[in-house]
Amino acid sequence: MKPSKLLRQLGSHLLSFLLGVILCFSNFHLLSSLAEPIAEAPLAQNQSQSDSTGVASVPIPSGPDSFVAAAVNRTGPAVVRIDTEAIVTRRIDPFFDDPFFREFFGDRFRIPPQQQRLVGQGSGFIIDRSGIILTNAHVVSNADKVTVTLKDGRTFNGEVKGTDEVTDLAVVKINPKGADLPVAPLGDSSKVQVGDWAIAVGNPVGLDNTVTLGIVSTMSRSAAKAGIPDKRLDFIQTDAAINPGNSGGPLLNARGEVIGINTAIRADAMGIGFAIPINKAKSLISFLAAGKQVPHPYIGIQMLNLTPELARENNSNPNSPFMVPEVEGVLVVRVLPNTPAEKAGIRMGDVILSVDNQRVNDGGQLQSIVENAGINRNLKLKIQRGDRVIDLTVQTEQLASAS
Repeated sequence: MKPSKLLRQLGSHLLSFLLGVILCFSNFHLLSSLAEPIAEAPLAQNQSQSDSTGVASVPIPSGPDSFVAAAVNRTGPAVVRIDTEAIVTRRIDPFFDDPFFREFFGDRFRIPPQQQRLVGQGSGFIIDRSGIILTNAHVVSNADKVTVTLKDGRTFNGEVKGTDEVTDLAVVKINPKGADLPVAPLGDSSKVQVGDWAIAVGNPVGLDNTVTLGIVSTMSRSAAKAGIPDKRLDFIQTDAAINPGNSGGPLLNARGEVIGINTAIRADAMGIGFAIPINKAKSLISFLAAGKQVPHPYIGIQMLNLTPELARENNSNPNSPFMVPEVEGVLVVRVLPNTPAEKAGIRMGDVILSVDNQRVNDGGQLQSIVENAGINRNLKLKIQRGDRVIDLTVQTEQLASAS
C-alpha cells in the first residue's frame, strides 16, 4: 500500500475516534445535568406541595389560614361551661308508709325522707356584655345552684332568668361586676344552606373547650320527624359530633357566627345531631331574659296529613275504625279533652281544609299558622265532615305544658 493512501486511512480512523469521544462526553454531560437537583423557588403560601410519591397533596391550612381556627378564636372565648346542682328529696322505701304496715307497727320503722344532691353539666354562650347567657332549658331546669365557668378560668354564680321547655331554650344571667366579658356574634340562620360548614363548640362529657367540624345536613327538620315530639321546632340537622355536655353550646358557621344552639342527639343514629336555629332564639330572648312566659298558642288536636290516595286506602280497609273524606287536608285523629278544639266542636275524623281562607294540606303548616296567630285569637276553620263542608271558629289558648 502506498504511504499516502495509508496516511489517509489512518487520518480517517483517527477522526472517527475523536468524534466518538466527543459525542460520548457530550451525552455524559447531558445525562449528568438531568440527574442534578434543580433549584426551586420557595412555594407561595397555601401552594400545594408534593409528597414522597410525587402525588400532589391537598393543602392543609394552619394557623391564621384555618377557617376553623379563626372561627373558634372569634367565638370560643364566649363559650362557657355550666355546672348545676339540685337537691331532691326522696323516700327510702314507700313500704314503710303503707297504712297496713303502720297499723301494726306504728311509726317505729318510719324512715324520714332523705335528701340527695344531683349534679349536671352543659354548655352555653354569652350574648351580651351585661352577662346574658343562652343555653338549653334541660341544662338548667330545676337547678338550685348554677356555676358558670369561662374559657379563661373565671367563674361566676349564675341565675336562671327564664326557661321554655317547648323550645328547650333558657337564659342565665351572671354579674360581671365591671369585668369585660367576651360576646359571641349571632348570625342569621335563615341564610344557612345545606352543605355549609358547621362547627360545634362546647364541653362534651366533661371535656372543656372541645370543637368538632361537620356540615349542615338538613334544614327545617321538624321536631316530630327528629323523634322529639314534645318540642315545637324546626331544627338544623348536622353531622358535627354533638355529645352530652355539648347541649346549649353554639353551632357556628365558617365565619364564627352562631347559627344554632346544640340541643339533641339521636341515640339510635351515628353522626346525626340537631340545633335550634339562632333566629328562633332571637325571637324569644327578650321573654326569657325578663322571666316572662313564652307564648305558645295551641288548639289541641293530633293530626295527620291526608291525601285522596291515603283516604281511599283507609276506606277500602274493612278494619278501618272510620271512613275518611277522599280529599286533601289535615285529618284530625284525636281531639284532646278540655282544649280549644273540643270547645269549638271539632271531632275525630274531621278534615281541616283551610284556616282563615288559607288552604292547608300539611300538619306542620297548620301548626305554624296557629303559632303565628298568638294567644286568644279566633281562627276560622273550613272542615269536611263526611260529605258535608262546615265552618267552625276556634280560639287559641296558651299551651298548658308551657305555662
